[in-house]
Amino acid sequence: MRLVIARCSVDYVGRLTAHLPMAPRLILIKADGSVSIHCDDRAFKPLNWMNPPCKIREDEGIWTVTHNKTGEKLILTMDEIMHDSKHELGVDPGLQKDGVEAHLQELLAEHITTLGPGYTLVRREYMTAIGPVDILCRDQSGATVAVEIKRRGEIDGVEQLTRYLELLNRDPLLAPVRGVFAAQEIKPQAKVLAMDRGIDCVTLDYDGLRGIEPENPTLF
Repeated sequence: MRLVIARCSVDYVGRLTAHLPMAPRLILIKADGSVSIHCDDRAFKPLNWMNPPCKIREDEGIWTVTHNKTGEKLILTMDEIMHDSKHELGVDPGLQKDGVEAHLQELLAEHITTLGPGYTLVRREYMTAIGPVDILCRDQSGATVAVEIKRRGEIDGVEQLTRYLELLNRDPLLAPVRGVFAAQEIKPQAKVLAMDRGIDCVTLDYDGLRGIEPENPTLF
């Protein structure tokens, strides 16, 4: 992991364009090749990022990050580098979900057609630059679907899925990607936010998935 704190501006050049004006930023360059740009006013969502595989060219005053497959670029105009260090983090053991959430994920992956006829599993724990998506699957039309699973569905879970969707939809091999927020219980505020963002909500019957008094989940 390389940590760089620099006063810089950032320009994204790709399917769209975006500009971050000159300001102090934290630049994270991970071992997998991903690059993300952060500020000090949010917990974890980067201001901009580039997924691997990509390459970095460091010229005097200009850093260029280019995606190997799509040609998208992040162009960092460096005014001052205040910190630059590298750290070996080793292999991460990953997020340990509580027992019910982990079992729900396992059960839903085994019975992916719970989400609808024709659904097929791509994989569990699909890794992204900002963490693993619980389940990545395809619907009956072949479109990609990202599923976030919670025991209790609240607004922060919808926000988490939204961040994954923003990232996944930048991958031309997956896009367009839609989201499904699945939980045993989903709070009304979370349903409203999910609906506003085009995310489907599925209420899961834990006992039903285990084969105990099965009931169909409710799709809102």
